[in-house]
Amino acid sequence: MSIAERPATGTFEELALAVDRAAEQVAAIEGDARERALELQRAIEAFHKPALVHIVRTLRDDPRGKELLFELVDDPNVHAVLALHGIVRADPMTRGERALATVRPYLQSHGGDVELVRIEGDTAFVRLHGSCSGCSMSAVTLREGVEEALVRMVDEVERIEVLEDQPTAAFIPLSAIGRKPGAADTGWVRALPVGDVAPGTMVRFDVELAPATSDDPAHVDSFVVTNIDSRIAVFRNECVHQGLSLDGGSLDDGVITCPWHGFRFDASSGECISAPNAQLSQVPTRIDDGHVWVRARGS
Repeated sequence: MSIAERPATGTFEELALAVDRAAEQVAAIEGDARERALELQRAIEAFHKPALVHIVRTLRDDPRGKELLFELVDDPNVHAVLALHGIVRADPMTRGERALATVRPYLQSHGGDVELVRIEGDTAFVRLHGSCSGCSMSAVTLREGVEEALVRMVDEVERIEVLEDQPTAAFIPLSAIGRKPGAADTGWVRALPVGDVAPGTMVRFDVELAPATSDDPAHVDSFVVTNIDSRIAVFRNECVHQGLSLDGGSLDDGVITCPWHGFRFDASSGECISAPNAQLSQVPTRIDDGHVWVRARGS
């Protein structure tokens, strides 16, 4: 189906996928024709933005319209269009996670990782793990990379505050795996061998946070781990659309496609390709002794 033949109506997922396919077709055009197509796109977006800004400001400045505006922004179609033009933005924590996703592969390649704990005022509070933690020159360099990414990509952030890492976070006895004290006290659990995740694949694994009883089923933390160009990334097994599981979906050319409604995500960063300003929840990860380790949440 050509771009001109695509339907003008459909579900949010269908329309988002149509935009993705159209963008791919334009990207495949060679020479001046592609630049003219992109120029047309930019001109249309520039034409639309003042009208959208005027609508939003008018609604926001009217007590009756302000409540209606909040309801409108909750609609994924409206939110996606306003986000495209920078009229609405993700919250600072979401933008902070997105910033850290850009440096996490580099940190992990040096045996470290970073966890964004909270943002208060102009300060981002982070916890550094592995080789990022300490006083060596390499650790300082890695910390500076984290700070630069957060300050550059999150307008509210001007500095970072490094919180103390938990003493035994990197190593826990095998007897603690799958037990509530192990997950809660140390924070880190040994997940699976790196060799179990072949390049270009996605694998699910679960961590039992508390043993099951006759009255209470086991509390399980579920994850998916991806291997893109020998870089490991771990995400919670939850699509941002409706929280449904990602395992069972496909991973092709570095893109995860949710099996339920077709949402698409960058398999390295978790960035949502189908809907702007949405992102998979990436968890702190480290590689040690040939295994993937993750920080599991408490039950």
